[in-house]
Amino acid sequence: MYPSTGESVPAAGQGLDSTVLHVDMDAFFVSVELLDAPGLRGIPVIVGSESNRSVVLSASYEARDYGVRSAMPMATARRLCPQAVIVEPHQDKYRQASTRVMAIFSEITDLVEPLSVDEAFIDVRGATRRLGSPRDIGEMIRRRVAAELGMTASVGIASSKFVAKIASTRAKPDGLLVIPRNETVAYLHSLPVSALWGVGAKTQQSLSRLGISTIADVASTPVGALRRALGSAGEHVHRLSWGVDERAVTPIREEKSIGAEETFGDDVASDEALRAELLRLAHRTASRLRSAGVKCRTVSIKIRYSDFSTLTRSKTLVEPVDSAHLMYSAAASLLTALGNRPMSVRLIGLRAESLENSADSMDQLTIDGRDDNWRAAEEALDRINSKYGQDNLQPARLLSRDRPGRAGPAGPGSAGLSGGEGHEGPRDSDE
Repeated sequence: MYPSTGESVPAAGQGLDSTVLHVDMDAFFVSVELLDAPGLRGIPVIVGSESNRSVVLSASYEARDYGVRSAMPMATARRLCPQAVIVEPHQDKYRQASTRVMAIFSEITDLVEPLSVDEAFIDVRGATRRLGSPRDIGEMIRRRVAAELGMTASVGIASSKFVAKIASTRAKPDGLLVIPRNETVAYLHSLPVSALWGVGAKTQQSLSRLGISTIADVASTPVGALRRALGSAGEHVHRLSWGVDERAVTPIREEKSIGAEETFGDDVASDEALRAELLRLAHRTASRLRSAGVKCRTVSIKIRYSDFSTLTRSKTLVEPVDSAHLMYSAAASLLTALGNRPMSVRLIGLRAESLENSADSMDQLTIDGRDDNWRAAEEALDRINSKYGQDNLQPARLLSRDRPGRAGPAGPGSAGLSGGEGHEGPRDSDE
C-alpha cells in the first residue's frame, strides 16, 4: 500500500493493475464556503441551519476534532463544539462547484460514475497510456482541484470500487492511497469490520455476538454462519471480506427515486397541517419528475415521530404518474391508513419511486379529462415558477397562515432536491 508521502516505491509495486479511482472532496460544503470566507480557515466551522432541530450538513476538520460529524443533530454539535461558527448552506454554490469538479474528471475519461455532488468513481484503464499510471492520474486530479478550485480532494486507487472507496477514506484529508491488486486481501484483513461497505452499527452488533471484530474475522467465518446472523447480506459481506467486488464503473446512473422531506420547527399533531405539507412536497416532487422526463409507479411517505422512531408506507399506482394531484391523493390515503398516531410528528416526507421514462408510458385518462386538466395546470405552474422564482404561484391551500414552522435543512435523503424552501439538502458525503 502506498500513501501519497513522496517516498519512492518499486516500479513493480506501484499498483499499475489498479485502475479504479475513488475521488472524494474534503469537507466539500465547508470548503466551498471558505472560498468566500477565508477568514474562517483554521477554526471549527459547521454548515447547517442554526436551528437545534436541524442536522449538520458538513463540518471542517477542526470541528471534527471535537467529535462533530455530518448528519449529527445540530444541538449535539453545539454541545460538542460550542465555539464553532455555523454557516447557513448555499446549495447553488455547491452545485456549481460540483459541476466544475466533475468536469475535471470527465476530461480524463468518459468512465466517470458520480456518487454525490462531491465524489465519484473513475476508471482510468483507457487513459494510462496518455496520462501515466493510475497514481500519476490521481495526483494530477488533486493538483488540478487545488489549483482550479482552491480545495483539496482525497483519492483512493484499487482494482475494485469497494476497495478504492476504503482507500480514499483512509487517505483523508488531502491524501492519496494506492492498494495494488496483489496486496488487497492483506490490506483488508488489517482493518476493523466497520470498514466494510454496508456494515453499520446494527450489523456490527450482530457480528460482535459471533466474536467478529475485524475483516479478517469475517473472511474466516463460514458463509452459513454469516447468513444465519445477517440474512441474505451474509454472503455479500463475506465476498467483500476477500476483496470480491465485480461491479464496473457505470457512467450513467439512473435515479431510482425522487422526493423531499420536511423537518418541522415544532412537532406537529394536526392532520390538516400534515396534509398541507404533503401537498407541498407532492408539488415539489412532481415538478422534479416532469423536469427529469420521468414518471413514478409508486408513492411512499415517511413519518418520523417526536421520539425519532420512523416508519414508511408505500402505494403502487395503476398507471405511472407525474402529477402532484395524483401523488398527493396516494400520499394522503397512506397517511389516513396509519390511523391514530401515537405522538406528534417531527418530520414528514414524500417520495416517488419505481421511475420510468415518460416517453415510454401511456396515460390512461378519465372520460372527462380531469387528470389531464390537473397535469396541464401543474405544467403551467412549472413555467411560471421557472420564470419568476420557485413558489411565486402555488395552490391556495398552501397559503395558510397556520402552516407550521420549518427547521431548515434536515439532513440526507432528499434525492438531490436542495436549495429550495422545504427541501432537505444533501449532506456532505465526506465521512
